[in-house]
Amino acid sequence: MARPGTVCAPLLSEWAALRGAAAAPVVHTGRGPRRRYDAAAAGPVAVAGVAGALTTELRPGDLVVASEIRRSGTELPSPAAVLLHGELLRSGLPARLGPVYSAERVVTGRARAELAESGALAVDTETAFLVADAPDGQAVALRAIVDTPDAPLLRPGTMWRGIRALRSLRAAAPALDRWSAATGEREMLLAGPRSFCAGVERAIEIVEQALLRFGAPVYVRRQIVHNSHVVRELAGRGAVFVEELDHVPEGAVVVFAAHGVPPDVRRQAERRRLRVVDGTCPLVSKVHAEVRTFAAADKTVFLIGHADHEEVVGTRGEAPGNVIVVADPEAAARVSPPDPDRVAYVTQTTLAVAEVEATADVLRQRFPALSGPRKDDICYATTNRQEAVRAVARESDLVLVLGSRNSSNSLRLAEVAAAEGVAAHLVEDAGEVELDWLAGTRRIGVTAGASAPPYLVDDLVEALSGLGALRVRRTSVTEESVRFNLPREVS
Repeated sequence: MARPGTVCAPLLSEWAALRGAAAAPVVHTGRGPRRRYDAAAAGPVAVAGVAGALTTELRPGDLVVASEIRRSGTELPSPAAVLLHGELLRSGLPARLGPVYSAERVVTGRARAELAESGALAVDTETAFLVADAPDGQAVALRAIVDTPDAPLLRPGTMWRGIRALRSLRAAAPALDRWSAATGEREMLLAGPRSFCAGVERAIEIVEQALLRFGAPVYVRRQIVHNSHVVRELAGRGAVFVEELDHVPEGAVVVFAAHGVPPDVRRQAERRRLRVVDGTCPLVSKVHAEVRTFAAADKTVFLIGHADHEEVVGTRGEAPGNVIVVADPEAAARVSPPDPDRVAYVTQTTLAVAEVEATADVLRQRFPALSGPRKDDICYATTNRQEAVRAVARESDLVLVLGSRNSSNSLRLAEVAAAEGVAAHLVEDAGEVELDWLAGTRRIGVTAGASAPPYLVDDLVEALSGLGALRVRRTSVTEESVRFNLPREVS
């Protein structure tokens, strides 16, 4: 069995603070640049100790996790830093993520200010030297702040600040334990297809093109897609996200999100003379058209979906007097339409296929005259991603799904994986991966919801590579070539 990751403590006081609180192997290495630890033989290494802050934003006792470890002329990446940093934050500890610089001697005065200008958060005299022999990227560094630019070493209060830093280091010991237990060689199975679908790509491009054509600000009603990273990036470029059109100035440019809107929102936009660019996914628009057709035939339309989801709100709005939302088989068994012989059904596009079929089966049994859409309403991308994650789940010890918690399709991916009997977790990004989940796993399945950016998968691959040798195997159940045209306003 692989040896767990080793924690290196340069100072005796640091070693003493950690040794009694950590179950992981803790080695006292001694201080200074001439100290080296044979990390190549030991595997992943964590250096834990105290340091000096390079920014006044840090106070004694604050923790810094090194995103990269610097020394003169050298920058060592620390891919797993985001995992350790997330663990500390979940533990309620004050932790920052950023570069740490290792100097050959204590840095003061102008030299300290110059290091601060480089963007480094903290400085020590050991980390870069101790991890020099670590396997590629398999090193993390955790430093507790003792001195700061306005309270340097050898000033009144240094002893108190040192005690505070060591207490913080000791409080971080459980997180270091979890890091150590999570280290080791493993394989990653990347499900394919994954990440953006054609509708999401179209919606994002609509906002980008609107910003180029009309200039900022471009208003967007609700989240353009259900992903916090996408929304944050577009906001940084000039998109303004609002809950309702009341917050949009008259005559301004507004984009409707991919999930669609009810007709009353379109009418409100007309009254306010807004310049509308419709980002509704064409597959959602198809469901809207089906509802209008069934309603025109005076049929009650069962909308299989979740009543509070924005797509369902928009679809229901097409014919509110005719649509009844049916959430699950239990609801299907209770629903009572005005005329059982004039009924039809449509579905939310982002549900699990099995979930829809179970509900639709109950409706078919109860209502023999039930009409349905000519073609399955479940989005092709939803179906493909569910089949892909199901395939990797059957081979994995753990499945990680990248996506936001308000993303229906991402939630369904985690549920589909869990239905295969494997632990499955939905995470926004690598920073939300809990190290306890990784302990003992040797094969991890990874996918991303249709609204999650592809780079989140790349970031997760990089983060896990910092815990030990990682072999990545890409799988695919089908190839996707769907592409939707942009609306004329931005094409």
